[in-house]
Amino acid sequence: MTGIIRNLYAQVLDLLRYFPVVVIVGARQTGKTTLAKQIAPDWRYFDLENLRDYDAFVIDPNFIFERYPDRVIIDEAQEYPELFRILRGVIDADRNKKGRYILTGSSSPSLKDHITESLAGRVAIVELGTLKANEYYGEPLSSFYNLFKDKLAKENIINGVSVFSREEMNYVWLKGGFPEPIKYDTQHYQRWMQEYFDSYINRDLAKLFPKLNKIKYSRFINMLSKLSGTILNKADLGRAIETSETTIREYLEIAQGTYIFRLLLSYQKNKTKSIVKMPKGYLRDNGLLHYLQRIDDLDSLYHDPIVGRSFEIFVIEELLKGIQAAGISNVNTYYYRTKNGAEIDLILEGYFGTLPIEIKYGSTVQRRQLITLERFVIENNLPFGMVINQSEQIEWLTPNIVQIPIGWL
Repeated sequence: MTGIIRNLYAQVLDLLRYFPVVVIVGARQTGKTTLAKQIAPDWRYFDLENLRDYDAFVIDPNFIFERYPDRVIIDEAQEYPELFRILRGVIDADRNKKGRYILTGSSSPSLKDHITESLAGRVAIVELGTLKANEYYGEPLSSFYNLFKDKLAKENIINGVSVFSREEMNYVWLKGGFPEPIKYDTQHYQRWMQEYFDSYINRDLAKLFPKLNKIKYSRFINMLSKLSGTILNKADLGRAIETSETTIREYLEIAQGTYIFRLLLSYQKNKTKSIVKMPKGYLRDNGLLHYLQRIDDLDSLYHDPIVGRSFEIFVIEELLKGIQAAGISNVNTYYYRTKNGAEIDLILEGYFGTLPIEIKYGSTVQRRQLITLERFVIENNLPFGMVINQSEQIEWLTPNIVQIPIGWL
């Protein structure tokens, strides 16, 4: 799948016009190297996981930068943390020159700290996730995301039929978005996922955290897959894998820092309600989630208790990838739940305003399912709320709530 043009292609090109360095970060096997080489196919390429390239930098990095002062891709930059300090001096020697280096990095919770400490003001950081549905099918980003480029308004809601069919979206929902295995048959797909997870535990984390208890951490990730989409209780997690709450907190930081897990914080701005304050969390790629839960076809998925939460995760990640691809920055994500059980799956906040979203994996919505969403819109004086499901068309379900089919995303 190396011929896929990613949504972030144009964005990275644009950033190179304004910054000396662009760093592409993300989980392993999301296509960072492929994207960098597509953007700069004739640039000098170094892979710091390659022993020869690594030794060249460690032995005499100044010589490397003297020989190649610009037009350089440095892959897996986290392998040599000192690189960022050295690069600062190289950039400052010609501070006004832009578009000199593309770096990629993965699997290192401290990577962004190294970047921001050494290269603040000199670098743009872009996170590349797994494939969005439109990337897989080779279609442009949906015009739906134009909604977030200005203040939210009912008149900016587009009309029409879904860009993708329910069957097309279900395929990506089931398989996830890792570019390499997404077209594999079931047997080879499962084998790829097994190798990916084993490599993540036994190579990446073993290198980054030599003292990490790999067996307990593996159990922890499996437990997170079962709990994906639920409110996380660190004490309960600790008891489940027989470890301390402090260790659970460390494990969560590792899972987030290696880009396989996302936390949604509780929305606590509604002062009139008794709010549940613990975060929700989920594995970010549905393919990995389904592999760990031994779900390998749509029939099994639709009959599994996790189906609703899995669809919710898929929708949230599709939304966040699309918003990022549209160049919308400074977006905060929350969920909302009161102690009486009233809940909203996702709340987006940004310069566009506040948008509460309910996510339903079915194709129809009953009016009683909209009560919390309607109240939230009215109490917070919002222009509208949104329901995303597997319906066929955009439709106003109430004067304040619009239904958006998953195929529009």
